Amino acid sequence: MNELKIFCPATIANVSCGFDVLGLALDTVGDEMTIRKVSKKGVVITKIIGQKLPLETLNNVAGVAALALLAETETDFGFEIEIDKRIKPGSGIGSSAASSAGAVWAINELLGKPFGNTDLVRFAMEGERLATGVAHADNVAPALFGGFTLVRSSQPLDIISINTPSELYATVIHPQIEVKTSDAREILKTNIPLKDAIKQWGNVGGLISGLYTEDYDLIGRSLEDYIIEPIRSILIPAYDAVKQNSLKAGALGCGISGSGPSIFALSKGEETAIKVAESMKSVYEKVGIDYDIHISKINKQGIKVLS
Repeated sequence: MNELKIFCPATIANVSCGFDVLGLALDTVGDEMTIRKVSKKGVVITKIIGQKLPLETLNNVAGVAALALLAETETDFGFEIEIDKRIKPGSGIGSSAASSAGAVWAINELLGKPFGNTDLVRFAMEGERLATGVAHADNVAPALFGGFTLVRSSQPLDIISINTPSELYATVIHPQIEVKTSDAREILKTNIPLKDAIKQWGNVGGLISGLYTEDYDLIGRSLEDYIIEPIRSILIPAYDAVKQNSLKAGALGCGISGSGPSIFALSKGEETAIKVAESMKSVYEKVGIDYDIHISKINKQGIKVLS
C-alpha cells in the first residue's frame, strides 16, 4: 500500500462545559486528503484545493504534524500530501485539526501502524500549535478516536473514549464570519469565580454520565457553560437568538463550537435536529448573514479510508 485517500471529519470541541477537554467528531462534513509514499525523504504538500492555504511544509498544519511523526521514525522514503479542504479555516469546527489528524493517521497506516492513537494525537497537536499557538487536543482527539473524547490530561497525554448514544445528532450553523482561535483565546479570563467552576465541574460530570447511561435529559441539563460562553458569545452575531430558537425547537442543548463562530446543538433524533436547523436558519435569514449548516450523526469511527 503506497497511497491512501481519506475522509477527515470536522469536530466540535468543548461541547459547552468541557473547555479544552471534550470533543466529538461529525460524520457529514470534513476534508478529503490523499497521502502517498515517495522516494525522496521528507514531506511535500503538492496540492490544496477549496481554500487558500500555504503549500510550504513548515507553514501548513498537515506538514508540521507529519514531520513530528517522522521525527520519531527511521524511513528512507517520504510522503506527498494533497488536501481537498472542505472545512473553512476559522469556522470553529476543527479545520486545522482535520488536516493535522488526517496527515498523521494516513502516514501511520502507510508505515504499518507503528503508533497508537494517543501518539497520533500528540503529533497532530503540533499542527494545532502552529494554527493557534496552543497544542490543544480537544479537536484532534475525536478526529482520531471517533465519537466523544475526554482529554483527561495533556501532560502526560491521556485520552478517554466516551460512549456515544445512538440517537444523538448534531446541528451546526456557521455564520460566514471568521473568528480566529488565537483571538478567541486572548479575550478569556485567566481567573474564574469558584462558584462558576463548581457548576462547570458538575456539568462535565453530568454530561459524561448522561452519555454513558444514554440519559438524554441529563445530557441536555449538562450542556451549560458558565465560564467561556458568556465571553465568547459576544463575538458571534445573534448568538442568543440562535440558542433560544434551538431550545424551543427541541434541542437538548446549544453552545459555541470550539472558539466559534459556529454554533452547535445536540438533539435526540434526526427529525428534531432538522427542526433545530430550520430554527437556526430563520435567525440568520432575518439578520441578513450568510451561513453554512450541517446536520450529522456523531461519527464513531473518526477518520475513514475512501480508497
